[in-house]
Amino acid sequence: MIRLRQLRKEKNLTQIGLQMQTGIEQALISKYEKGERVPPTETLICLADFFDVSIDYLLERTDRREVNK
Repeated sequence: MIRLRQLRKEKNLTQIGLQMQTGIEQALISKYEKGERVPPTETLICLADFFDVSIDYLLERTDRREVNK
């Protein structure tokens, strides 16, 4: 999930900072960013809501950030 790192950096957050904002462990964030693990659905929803992007954008299935509401 390369986009997770990009979005995190856009908000000027470290992995620890993202952990503090979302409650997702830093070690897991690191693995998600490296592509070593895929987040479960609940985590994807949390990250998409936090960054105000679609899950498809996070998963690099689209280049459109917009969320369909």
